Amino acid sequence: MLISALCDYYDALAHDGKVTPEEYSKQAVHYLIALNLDGTIDNIIDWQIKQLIPLKNGKTKETLAPRTVILPKRTEKTAIDFNMAEHRPLYIFGLDADTKNQVYCVTDKATKSHAVFKEKSLEYINGINSPVVNAFRNFLKNWMPENETDNLYLNDIFKVYNKSSYAFCLSGRPDVLLHDDPQIKEVWERIYSETNSGEGCLAQCAVTGEKLPIARIHNKLKGVAGGQPSGTVLIGFKTSAGWSYGNDQSYNSNISEQVMQKYTYALNYLLADKEHKQLIDDITVLFWVEGGARNEVYSNYLSSFLFGENDKLNEGQTNEMLKGLMLKAHDGRVSYDLFDIANNLDETVNFYIVGIKPNSARVSLKFIYRRRIGEVFKAIAQHQSDMQIGKDFKQIPIWTIKKELKSTKSDKESVHSSLMTLLFKSIIYGTPYPNYLLVNMVNRIKTDRYINQVRAGIVKACINRKLRSSGQKEELQLALDKQNTNQAYLCGRLFAVLEHIQQSASSAKLNRTIKDAYFSSAASKPALVFPKLISLSQNHIKKLSEKSTVFYNKLAEEIIEKLNGEFPDTLTLIDQGKFIIGYYHQDQDFYQKQSDNIKEE
Repeated sequence: MLISALCDYYDALAHDGKVTPEEYSKQAVHYLIALNLDGTIDNIIDWQIKQLIPLKNGKTKETLAPRTVILPKRTEKTAIDFNMAEHRPLYIFGLDADTKNQVYCVTDKATKSHAVFKEKSLEYINGINSPVVNAFRNFLKNWMPENETDNLYLNDIFKVYNKSSYAFCLSGRPDVLLHDDPQIKEVWERIYSETNSGEGCLAQCAVTGEKLPIARIHNKLKGVAGGQPSGTVLIGFKTSAGWSYGNDQSYNSNISEQVMQKYTYALNYLLADKEHKQLIDDITVLFWVEGGARNEVYSNYLSSFLFGENDKLNEGQTNEMLKGLMLKAHDGRVSYDLFDIANNLDETVNFYIVGIKPNSARVSLKFIYRRRIGEVFKAIAQHQSDMQIGKDFKQIPIWTIKKELKSTKSDKESVHSSLMTLLFKSIIYGTPYPNYLLVNMVNRIKTDRYINQVRAGIVKACINRKLRSSGQKEELQLALDKQNTNQAYLCGRLFAVLEHIQQSASSAKLNRTIKDAYFSSAASKPALVFPKLISLSQNHIKKLSEKSTVFYNKLAEEIIEKLNGEFPDTLTLIDQGKFIIGYYHQDQDFYQKQSDNIKEE
């Protein structure tokens, strides 16, 4: 399914004019080497583009970014190998920058690399006659690395020498580029065609069903978090243990050369575009909508609703649209007039979300989910609705959930990738959240003794969605529910009341309350803890004013009366979650009343 979907996406990109021809590849270039006609270097020009990067404080920062150019296809071999229109400094100059001693030096690898570059380049440009090619030919013949260790122009770029990529141009004519020379292109395309014209292993392609040349080696993917800088493959058979029926390497996959070129290009396109990629811990998440450019804006909205970050969308407008979408989704429909988009969306097109992670040999596919886009909009709206708690709407992106699953005291703790995989699935398909999400969140709250809107929302969402999936009525509301007679929920409410009695009885802010000492045990074994807490509260309540005493006594008595005078011995995981929500609701209700009183005054 994945490779077929990527091929379709490639075709959409090609239709939109976003595909680079097979015999070429994109390369970032930082500097231009301006050559005189005799091949000497006249200048090394900084060719980078100024960009304004928005900062979190609302300001912008100016940075330099390389230009992306189309060069003859780059080699993917890790050993010394030749590139037509070379961009690597070690090959071009035959020098290595010794950063420790701050000098250029001639190393064995640099010498071998430059020798290959010089020999092959002269061979390729033989018979070509144009000003820029002639200048390049003279450079190849006359450049002696051992005589250029103190080159004036190279000294100016010493700090960035090894990290930069280069292209050639004529002196005074930065628009006359070597790699754009028509004769260079003609020679390259002819040689590439001759090199890749062999039929190789003919077999039925597993994707198209046609009898086509099968790809022996698949192109590498670049941009996968944790992967090799040189790239990682999705399909590869490096050892004979994976070979069968006399086929070696990727002939065993029955993926045609044509399909291989398409799916690897589409994947690299997605990996290079931050609008289609997110990093969740060690998983690289890619997402796209069928149809190419005409449906691209919907992909932006979906990614914003899921991940909360999108440079193309205004956060305030996105939140307003999401709230409107939630209201519409409750009626079982999605009205796209909410979106500022001229074209109409076909709700039957598919939305894909894929998670990949590199291992020692290749890329591992952690998950792939496909669903019609209309259903995805509804599912995401339901997810955001389930996660809400309190009166104020707060969008809950994936990274926020992941953050709250970690300890507040540790920056090194991570969330297991399997949990994030199941969480994505439950959001996209509207299924119950993974059980471990509730387990993790309840334990995290009990351990940290810290509850905020997001954490409480996660607990509420897990419980309500589980009840809904089994046909039961949702029990937990957005705010305090005085009609809820669930014993665990009432225990949580009572705990919040007792804590507020303790805080109100103190003239100074307490560094430690009963929540710090008893919250975890009270949420697990109420019958063991609450009698002691009620006894302690009698000492605290004596210090309150008569008005406060009446208020708290009345509230505590109302809750205890609904408990029928006894506390549960133990609470299940679900009930511990209800305890947490009861506590959070009651606690927030106190603060809401204080806020209302301040406004009235």
